[in-house]
Amino acid sequence: MTTYQRAFGRLLGAAAVLASIGCNEFLTVENPNVIDASAIDPVRDAATLANSAQQNFAVFHGWSVMYSSWFNGESIVAETFPTRNEFGRRDTNEANGSLNTDVWQPLSLAAASTKIVLDLTLPNPTTNINYARAATWRGYSFLYMAQDFCTGVVNGGPALTTAQMLDSAVVHFTNAITIGTANASADGLALARASLVGRARAHLQAGRGPQAAADAAAVPAGFTFTLPYVDNLAQRTRLGNRFWQFTLDRGSIGVSEAFRVRPDSRVRYRTPTEHTLAPQDASTGAFYIQDKYPAFNTAVRIASKLEADYIAAEVAGPAAQLALIAARRTAGGVGAYTGPTDAASVLKEFLWQKSLDFYLEGQRQGDWRRQPAAMTGIPVPGQPYFKPGFPAIGSKTCYPLPLAEKDNNENLKGT
Repeated sequence: MTTYQRAFGRLLGAAAVLASIGCNEFLTVENPNVIDASAIDPVRDAATLANSAQQNFAVFHGWSVMYSSWFNGESIVAETFPTRNEFGRRDTNEANGSLNTDVWQPLSLAAASTKIVLDLTLPNPTTNINYARAATWRGYSFLYMAQDFCTGVVNGGPALTTAQMLDSAVVHFTNAITIGTANASADGLALARASLVGRARAHLQAGRGPQAAADAAAVPAGFTFTLPYVDNLAQRTRLGNRFWQFTLDRGSIGVSEAFRVRPDSRVRYRTPTEHTLAPQDASTGAFYIQDKYPAFNTAVRIASKLEADYIAAEVAGPAAQLALIAARRTAGGVGAYTGPTDAASVLKEFLWQKSLDFYLEGQRQGDWRRQPAAMTGIPVPGQPYFKPGFPAIGSKTCYPLPLAEKDNNENLKGT
């Protein structure tokens, strides 16, 4: 069975779950999780397939941000899994099982399922909302592959550089912007604007400041795009908020010391005296839990005018950065910035404010890859890990492709 066929099967399974929700005659359904591929009409069912692809990205996004938060110091790994503690120690290797099953496989599925939709022959291709939706999440899949992994792979092809992955993301974001704008519905415009933010981020990451600034300026004031999640007891791993799942059910995410920033209100957390949850590893010590996502149905922000403002200010330089620093410190309820005003110091404060504004949203990993010297709170190579029994912090800044991908990809064997 090819990767494409496996992805199509999983996409159909996801569609079946969505189709079964709300059925009043459950006992008359032979198996709501199995669907005959021959019964699928690509045109009739395109919306279900596109929405399922979007949900595949939503599943991946939760895994991605949780693991990168351990890797870049947003949170601590409050559990025993050696594979997950590798992320906290910045020493993730290609044989890491969690890297493969929790990060790479969901990312590959998200990318593959968007391609299934984009490969369909649908009516009104220049305005079809399903193409816009699939192109948006294919763009974001490639963007996250570029920021999380040292190299990328698409459809079982050869290894691609970060620059190549970013360029591929730009192509799909551009397609989504064009089609979503032409569609002109509320959903179409929302996808187009989310892709505009995504394209700005990809251009910034690739070092194309003018293009990034132009896209950022085109995002309308007040824009925010969030991915919804629901509290379905039987489907929490697929449909629920990952951060709350791994806070409440697993006890895996502890807020790192650098991000315990009260009275700043942007990083919401509970101290050990404000909750009764315990860390899974029972050895983390004082367990500070995130309170930004306090329920399984808490939505997660993906794109916003605020991110666009940060992109534009980074490109513009120290004066624009200082202005946004002042505004965001005020928003967080803290005093004015009184530090040095040389370019390097301002950039460091600027990206720290961004880390606070976008805590557990997946922004920090890309910022670190792009501006490593300007980041605050990154685990330092050679320093002791925060709990005993593990080696010191490593020096990796991105993830390798997992061994499973290398073993099963003809283009990567022997690499």
